[in-house]
Amino acid sequence: MMNLMHWRMVVAVADTGNITRAAERVGMTQSGASQALALIEETLGVQLFSRENRQTLPTAIGLPVIEQARTMLGALEAIRSTVEAAKGVQRGTIRLASFPMVLATFLPPLLRQFNRLYPGIEVAALEVSDDEVETLLGAGLVDVGVVLNPSAERKASPLGRDAWMAVLPGGHPLARRSHEEGVSLAELAAQPFVLATGGCSTNARSLAADAGLQLQDVRVEVREWSSAFTLVRENIGVSLVPEMTLPGNRQGLRVVPVLPRIEREFALVVAANKPPSAAVQALRDMLDER
Repeated sequence: MMNLMHWRMVVAVADTGNITRAAERVGMTQSGASQALALIEETLGVQLFSRENRQTLPTAIGLPVIEQARTMLGALEAIRSTVEAAKGVQRGTIRLASFPMVLATFLPPLLRQFNRLYPGIEVAALEVSDDEVETLLGAGLVDVGVVLNPSAERKASPLGRDAWMAVLPGGHPLARRSHEEGVSLAELAAQPFVLATGGCSTNARSLAADAGLQLQDVRVEVREWSSAFTLVRENIGVSLVPEMTLPGNRQGLRVVPVLPRIEREFALVVAANKPPSAAVQALRDMLDER
């Protein structure tokens, strides 16, 4: 019965032109090599080599068979290399830090996909503010973190992006604006305001400051986006929130785009003070291949 050693012998004979040298290459005796070659030719019913002047040369049918054998052995080697490379990421733990909204809404399906691919790798997720993400990354206390608007040199793996949206009481004068008209950040900053942070330092106050503006009348400051929506419904003020935080039930609310559009991008960044582990690299590869 033919086996892989037999096919390695066939390729070795083709490479060396000599059964004795081929047997030495694959670790067989000369008699064993001759028997293996005879068995393959008998099983196939064709002569793969001719013996002339102390040389063993491929026949016409032998040439394509030998090339197919090379392909088969090369594929086997590729399989072994893949398995060996994967062994380094079959076990491990990844410490991940993220601010709440991305951790609650965007990351779960990605982490479920990663768990299906690498069931032996545990992802320990920490819910912190965006400033705390940077602190943990800088101290090497986590392996990866979700950051907002990463700079190009950080080699981040993009996760997604959304836009900041104005949330207004249904009866507010600005609520009559169409989506095409939108509202400006300056118009919002002049209104009684419900400031929601979502546990992030990037919020309506910081966006206004970046634009050279100031929130003129902050009535309430809350962490949870849901609290902000409740307060806007009660006509306490207007608010500015990321698009992905908008509620499904918008009764009593009017959502209008902020124009010019203000976007935020969130991405996964690796701690800079140490090389990524095989498990971390596997997570990055999965994200980059989406």
